[in-house]
Amino acid sequence: MKFLDDFKAFAMRGNVLDMAVGVIIGGAFGKIVSSLVADIIMPPIGLLIGGVNFSDLTLEMKAAVLDASNKVVAPAVTLNYGTFLQTAFDFLIIAFSIFLFIKLISNFTKKKEEAPAASPEPSKEEVLLAEIRDLLKEKKN
Repeated sequence: MKFLDDFKAFAMRGNVLDMAVGVIIGGAFGKIVSSLVADIIMPPIGLLIGGVNFSDLTLEMKAAVLDASNKVVAPAVTLNYGTFLQTAFDFLIIAFSIFLFIKLISNFTKKKEEAPAASPEPSKEEVLLAEIRDLLKEKKN
């Protein structure tokens, strides 16, 4: 039972729950950005460079083997560098989006830190010492 209690204490810590939420939101954010790249950004780029669909870019290393009736016996061996390019673009856009988001958050926290805080009230000891100081000044005069 101690093992389960230790695990429960670990899993219910704030950091672990925050991390779990971050991973879930990050996964959803990744899907959104992947769709943005694949469906909105890459088609115009492909059109600009001659109507190329990046996910179709391949390098055939070995041709497919066909039988007499033109049925594929062994599929072609291809190097799918277009899919890699698509994934690299996804990564760059996700990384840039996260960079902008972190920069925005840090700007908000800087503004909060720069705001002057109200001066704290003196402690009881400080008040008492000030009174003693004032009494000594009066006694001296």
